[in-house]
Amino acid sequence: MSTTARAIAIVGAGIAGLAAGRVLQDAGHRVQVFDKSRSTGGRLCTRRGEGWQADHGAQYFTARHPLFAAELQRWTDAGAAALWQPRLISLGGDGQHTLNPAVQRYVGAPRMGAPAKLLSMGLTVHTQSTINCLQRLNGLWQLQSAEHGLLPTGFDTVLLAQPAAQAATLLGTTQSPLAALADSVKMRGCWALMLRFSAPVAVDFDAAFINKGALGWMARDSHKPGRSGQETWIAQATPAWSEAHIEATADEALALLLPEFSGWTGAAPDQTSAHRWRYADCEQPANLGCVWSADEQLGVCGDWLNGGRVEGAWLSGRQLALEVLGG
Repeated sequence: MSTTARAIAIVGAGIAGLAAGRVLQDAGHRVQVFDKSRSTGGRLCTRRGEGWQADHGAQYFTARHPLFAAELQRWTDAGAAALWQPRLISLGGDGQHTLNPAVQRYVGAPRMGAPAKLLSMGLTVHTQSTINCLQRLNGLWQLQSAEHGLLPTGFDTVLLAQPAAQAATLLGTTQSPLAALADSVKMRGCWALMLRFSAPVAVDFDAAFINKGALGWMARDSHKPGRSGQETWIAQATPAWSEAHIEATADEALALLLPEFSGWTGAAPDQTSAHRWRYADCEQPANLGCVWSADEQLGVCGDWLNGGRVEGAWLSGRQLALEVLGG
């Protein structure tokens, strides 16, 4: 294992990037994390307004791998995550069915991004920093951002923790063979509706997987632990519908999807908004865990390399960090 402290840049402050940064900084390296957004967490996020909040990205996470189960216990002990036990059903197909309540689903608390904030404690994180070019100069990686131009600090190592399409674009500026891998993974979008009500929606469930029509998921977001404010629901379109309408406006998506929500619930919201995730998931994750090029001192991690989901992202980031430490 390398004992020489290195300057390491991580592009992407979602769970994968923060997990990698946490391991590397704890090992004594000098880590800086860059993200184009205003906060950490990626799709672990919450939209807030006056008197309401809604998790419009990732809806919950589960733990199957023992390493992530231990990490989730750490998040729970710190108050950054909590068990969510909704009345969960399946709709469409051959009717309505209650799903197995034995599966333990967790959410960030009091908002979805809380685990990312916990992971980022002590890390140097630069938000609103869109890295758009990498170049190798005198043995160091130089980074350029859209907001600040060429950064004054060079880095020994660069790790990309971004959606595959964004990683492919950035890797394309380096001539690295890793660009072809990222470019080969097809990312899919997702339209999410945030719906507010003056009174509780009168249905006998809190969340539903939907097997018919344009919507794939809906949930009473205000039912999640730690939430407050008015009754709020999330409805997410299927990947197929989202991709077919990826260039729609928010108003167009709302006009098409709201009747489906009302058809399942019999409820019409008082206030609405919509968000398009351009890169929400991928058709087929690469299932490589992560990719590390010791010769280039360049690596890639993310849920798209490790089966998807929050658990996959965390495991991918951790694995990449360990490979960096090993070489």
